[in-house]
Amino acid sequence: MLKRVNDSIELKKPDAVLFDTDNTLYDYSPANVAAIKAVEIKSANLLGITSDIFHKFYKQARLEIKERLGHTASSHSRLLYFQRMLELLGFKAQLLIALDLEQTFWRTFLANAPLFSGVVTLLETLQYQDIPIAIVTDLTAHIQLRKLTYFHLEETFDAVVTSEEVGADKPDRRNFELVLEKLGIVSYDQLWMIGDNPATDVIGGRHIGAITFQKLHSGVEVGKKDEAPDFTFEHFEDLQRCIKRLLLDPKSHSRFNSSTGLGSLTS
Repeated sequence: MLKRVNDSIELKKPDAVLFDTDNTLYDYSPANVAAIKAVEIKSANLLGITSDIFHKFYKQARLEIKERLGHTASSHSRLLYFQRMLELLGFKAQLLIALDLEQTFWRTFLANAPLFSGVVTLLETLQYQDIPIAIVTDLTAHIQLRKLTYFHLEETFDAVVTSEEVGADKPDRRNFELVLEKLGIVSYDQLWMIGDNPATDVIGGRHIGAITFQKLHSGVEVGKKDEAPDFTFEHFEDLQRCIKRLLLDPKSHSRFNSSTGLGSLTS
């Protein structure tokens, strides 16, 4: 059900739709848990360390890397986490092991990260209607492009921007300005930003005046106050129905009842 949060918004056919990737197109948490478990098991086999030791030093390594690098794409690098973990464990530069652990992580992660139901159908509808679609995401380009290719979405989007390209994670406005530049959009009537994170996707989308849609599922809480989205939804089928209603009459706009989430077209 699509729920209105901002009563002042009237939806129209968007000039472009921007998507976050992680925890928006797929459920991040189960994939991450499975990937960490696979690395834990491999670490035990290669290094002879216990589960407690692995988690203690992995956590410490992750915190150190994030503190050192701040809100940048490389601060999410599992390769850096595992390299630092090995150092903290007292090993010398074990480059092959660090690379092996990273490959194990992402191979397992992708195998446990199916797209949410309705994602592909929505993207196909937007494509068919010649509505530009783009990705605005954190993390390094290599990993994010690998994900999109794994999802068979490598030829779906008109533009992709990773935070590695601008040197800062969302909500840095440069991520959003760059995606508009790549799309060739100078002026527009209405943009949509779809993501799960109020602090990055909602705030970031507002930098370019986008209408914000927050994807809700287990572990995701609705943004509050300054981070409140314009709309929330749980299933991509809800957005699909919304788009179809809007396309019935491009001169119309869609109003949604804030309590029921039901919408109707009005001229």
